[in-house]
Amino acid sequence: MKNTRLHLTILEESIGICRFDAQTPVPEWVYRSPFYSVTRTFDELSIVCSENLIPTDCNCHRGWKCLQIAGPLNLAATGILASLTIPLARAGVSVFALSTYDTDYLMVRQKDLKVAIETLSGEGHKVDESELGGI
Repeated sequence: MKNTRLHLTILEESIGICRFDAQTPVPEWVYRSPFYSVTRTFDELSIVCSENLIPTDCNCHRGWKCLQIAGPLNLAATGILASLTIPLARAGVSVFALSTYDTDYLMVRQKDLKVAIETLSGEGHKVDESELGGI
């Protein structure tokens, strides 16, 4: 992925990242979110969705913003996430990544969004701030 410049769009809504026990049924409120991801493993149930739908008693980290990489991406491509996460790690920005068949999404804390934009732009990636898309 060396020298590949990616185009990212910042999704409008604030995101929450929740953790539940592995046996917990998926809560109905998740399906009201225009953007959500549900991942069940042997150890946990993780839910990423619009934070305004998440009940206050959930084990949740709130205040994340989502950057969507323009896709579709080639599943055989290598280094896509590394081209974003390595510079962000150097800048001290924590990320939470999600992947779908077509593209990848990076969540960064709202408080780190400006640094993330500056860092990624400095690496030659295009971060579209004016056209908040997605959800």
